Amino acid sequence: MSDMFKGYKGKALEILKKFKVRVWSEAKIETTRGEFEGIILPRSENDDAKHLVLKLDTGYNIGIAIDSIIEMKEYGYKEAKYKIPEKEFPTSPEKPNIKLFGTGGTIASRLDYRTGAVIPAFSPGELYGAVPELADICNLSTEKLFAVFSENMGPEQYTTLAKAIGKEIEKGIDGIVIGHGTDTMHHTAAALSYMVQNSPVPIVMVGSQRSSDRPSSDAALNLIHSTTAASQADIAEVLVCMFGPTSDEYALLHRGTRVRKMHSSYRSAFRTIGDIPLAMVKRDKITPLREDYNHRRKDKKVDIYPYFEERVTMVYYYPNMNPDIIDAVVEKGYKGIIIAGTGLGHVNKPLYPALERARRAGVAVYMTVQTLWGFVHMNVYETGRDMMSKGVIPAENMLPEVAYIKLGWALGQTGDLDKVKEIMLTPIGGDITEGEPYNGYLVYQGGIPEVEDFIKKFHK
Repeated sequence: MSDMFKGYKGKALEILKKFKVRVWSEAKIETTRGEFEGIILPRSENDDAKHLVLKLDTGYNIGIAIDSIIEMKEYGYKEAKYKIPEKEFPTSPEKPNIKLFGTGGTIASRLDYRTGAVIPAFSPGELYGAVPELADICNLSTEKLFAVFSENMGPEQYTTLAKAIGKEIEKGIDGIVIGHGTDTMHHTAAALSYMVQNSPVPIVMVGSQRSSDRPSSDAALNLIHSTTAASQADIAEVLVCMFGPTSDEYALLHRGTRVRKMHSSYRSAFRTIGDIPLAMVKRDKITPLREDYNHRRKDKKVDIYPYFEERVTMVYYYPNMNPDIIDAVVEKGYKGIIIAGTGLGHVNKPLYPALERARRAGVAVYMTVQTLWGFVHMNVYETGRDMMSKGVIPAENMLPEVAYIKLGWALGQTGDLDKVKEIMLTPIGGDITEGEPYNGYLVYQGGIPEVEDFIKKFHK
């Protein structure tokens, strides 16, 4: 297919040819719904033949139904540029040296209009071309470890990443940034919190909720905030750096064991659960929100524990769950089960015999709460006490995903269930806290007068 009509087929191709309008042309389109003006974009190979795609001056793309088009006129042409301009990244001995590991996220990217996929920009030159402010923050070097969607991250990637981080710290790097897809970033943050301990420098995970081709993208600012944190922050822990509010005001640094993605599309999707974030980050300032963190050091020592047992699963309890769910997991040879139970940590009585069978089979079973906020309290009701007698161990206030990662990490080190219990219930990186602070549980309900009055004080 000629580049003049790249990706178009069927009726869509016919109408472009009829009005002699090319892909990448600036065009006015008269339709039954009004007149539109913008750039005709290529279509993905897998898209339908019923629409044209038009990029408006606002930067947003819209689809125009072929059957609604009355007239089209080309009045200009934009040369297609598929690659982010690459410039030599300037370095200076006065600036800190930061290493950026790539795993496949779209922290800086371009759009491949052939497939509709977003392709990451990753070399220092590409990143500098996309976000020139980085040169004012640090000397940046990059290494692409993986090129996977975040749902494909797993134990192999966790351990590889942990070892790579250890090597960079031993070389004397001043900070580390990890570009990661947002969907499972909190899982990887937990894994690294256990596998990389006693770090002398910040290890900052970052992603983008909206890709770089969108006007509302958070990619560039997240990259600026994360490199600022890695360069300047005194917090030498595994952190997640993402937007605080939905607007371009500041980022928050979340502890790797207490963070969770809480919205599918908001730029402020990540929240610290059961606690408060460690710090706020702006372009030129880092404001700590608490003091109980590991401080940056000048040495090159770090402890790497790259272990993980893959035969671990997480079960989300629901009413009328049948015991064969637990039995099937045990029969398949799984060594650990995390249960996300209701309330204080409950499941129904029909599951009790299956839980007892799991204990006899030597399977480690731990209880968390699907409420996310709050502690497991299995001594309060008879049901909880019964489950503990059958070998289910309460996991305090660990988030379900964090407990899953920790159990895999613990079983990767030992099969002795007493030692596993000791590892699981020993706080690491804030995964278990003594209690929730008064402001550790804040869920604002819109529409309530006092909440609306509060919000209006800050966002009119």
